[in-house]
Amino acid sequence: MYKNFNLRLTPIVLGLAIATILPGCGLFNKKGSASEKLNRRGEVTGVPKRSAWQQNLPYDMVPVKAGTFWMGQSDEDIAFTQSSMNKQITISEFFMDKYEVSNNKYRQFLVAVKEGTLTTGTPTTLKEEPQFNYDELRPDTTVWSTSFAYHYGDPMMEFYFDHPAFDNYPVVGITWDQAKQYCEWRTYHMNANDEYDFDMPSFRLPSEAEWEYAAKGGKDVAKYPWGGPYLKNKRGCLMANFKPGRGNYIDDGFAYTAPVDVFAPNGFGLYNMSGNVAEWVLDAYAATSRTATWDLNPVYDVETEPRKVIRGGSWKDIAHYLETSTRTYEYQDVAQAHIGFRTVMTFIGRSGSMDVKSSKRRRR
Repeated sequence: MYKNFNLRLTPIVLGLAIATILPGCGLFNKKGSASEKLNRRGEVTGVPKRSAWQQNLPYDMVPVKAGTFWMGQSDEDIAFTQSSMNKQITISEFFMDKYEVSNNKYRQFLVAVKEGTLTTGTPTTLKEEPQFNYDELRPDTTVWSTSFAYHYGDPMMEFYFDHPAFDNYPVVGITWDQAKQYCEWRTYHMNANDEYDFDMPSFRLPSEAEWEYAAKGGKDVAKYPWGGPYLKNKRGCLMANFKPGRGNYIDDGFAYTAPVDVFAPNGFGLYNMSGNVAEWVLDAYAATSRTATWDLNPVYDVETEPRKVIRGGSWKDIAHYLETSTRTYEYQDVAQAHIGFRTVMTFIGRSGSMDVKSSKRRRR
């Protein structure tokens, strides 16, 4: 009797199992995602099932949070240049190199160009590989002799860029145009090796406003990146690499440049925003550019103006040029022994859920 009863139950059990499994396989399932359900009801929800995306923090960069600050002089305009007038500015969030671009990082760019290996991956949405001329990209090492009158710069000219002793020192002898090409290569190198379906934003030079906002380190009217008005800390040590007195280059510990990771970082974790090397920024120079630009993410990007802004002062400059508000310039095709650069990347955020949550509202 039990045997016959089990035989009669078998079709029922199989039927229940099939009814349970098939909807899970989607054969009889009409539920779908919340977006699909709403679309079937005639709602507009956007294209469903798009890839999730988030913007990772690139290596050796730090996030600089969005904020509003007073751009311009934080002390008396001794020279009465009136080129750094005060203006309240808002800056969106971005990523910035923690350090100035070093000799060795710039050398990676040169090696990639020379060997034709701009990337080891497959580009995602970039359409074509950028073209570079290796001979036009090498730093001008003669600047160690030509930038200064009657100066014995031969040892620096011979060793500074090529010798491993200087690998972690800031690259110099770079024009504004060369710095921009480095940014173009780094963008391609990042996106061609990226694991996501969409490209990261481009690496680029910071705008002058971004640079000053970052240099202040979150302190709105900071005269120097470390916040205070003094050049020495409590122990009597100089807080940057610069020229503290006439003919005195060594009191800060370095006669020329210093490694990119010495001296204390500012409030955003950025090193050498004052001193060591002055830095190219994106903006063209004009004494009155502050009045011409907008007060949200301003940039004075006039291509026909060959003078480009440099910021931060350098190992050969007096303290005035270390102030976060001091502006000066160099021609975009001129390289100097005291000018380097660092890069930034715009932060555009990350995607949320790629599907619309179920709505409790029902159509009537």
